[in-house]
Amino acid sequence: MQVFYAPGISGSSWSLDEKESKHIIRVLRMKKGDPVKVIDGKGNLYEALIADPDQKRCLLEVISVTRDFENRNYRLHIAISPLKNPERFEWFVEKAVEIGVDEITPLICRYTEKTSVKTERLRSIIISAMKQSLKARATIINKPESFNDFINAVNDGVFMIAHCRGDKARKTIPEVYRKGDNAVILIGPEGDFSEEEIDAAGRRAFIPVHLGSSRLRTETAGIAACHSIYFINQ
Repeated sequence: MQVFYAPGISGSSWSLDEKESKHIIRVLRMKKGDPVKVIDGKGNLYEALIADPDQKRCLLEVISVTRDFENRNYRLHIAISPLKNPERFEWFVEKAVEIGVDEITPLICRYTEKTSVKTERLRSIIISAMKQSLKARATIINKPESFNDFINAVNDGVFMIAHCRGDKARKTIPEVYRKGDNAVILIGPEGDFSEEEIDAAGRRAFIPVHLGSSRLRTETAGIAACHSIYFINQ
């Protein structure tokens, strides 16, 4: 069954916006009476039927709603350095949403090569990934934030910093994280975190972790961290 996005949906009927209406009628060629699923980005999943297949304002008849659809009992916030190649960062965002992440903050570190991201484009990618993976709650994408500002502002969860410096003691995620806990994980740029950043994070109770023996690209490390938390919570 096709899934559509309708922020603000309520009541027994609702009209999709022009973008979703055009996709549902012109591209998918769906007709009156066809069933659809609708997510609102706030955790609710709606079952509906097409009542009026208008390609500008497709009207839906709401049949049922599941509140807090597949609601998780933990929150995952990944702060990750933007990449010089924006497509690789976009790939990370897409796959992290599909696996399950609540919040993403682009983290500006000492060795970050590109300090800007296209936030609106990332929001579009998040919505598309939500529809693909049937996630009803929208992942938050924050504006880029400096490393020091970020570590001094977060205040909830198990804090972890994933770095590649083998001369410093590190643990695995399963050694420091327990099922059901909130988690904040820092992922550095291709040049890794600086020694000063690692020390600063340690003073803020961030636990150094590693993601295995392989040397991973930033976006791969982000996905590995995201999946580790997901796997532990299954």
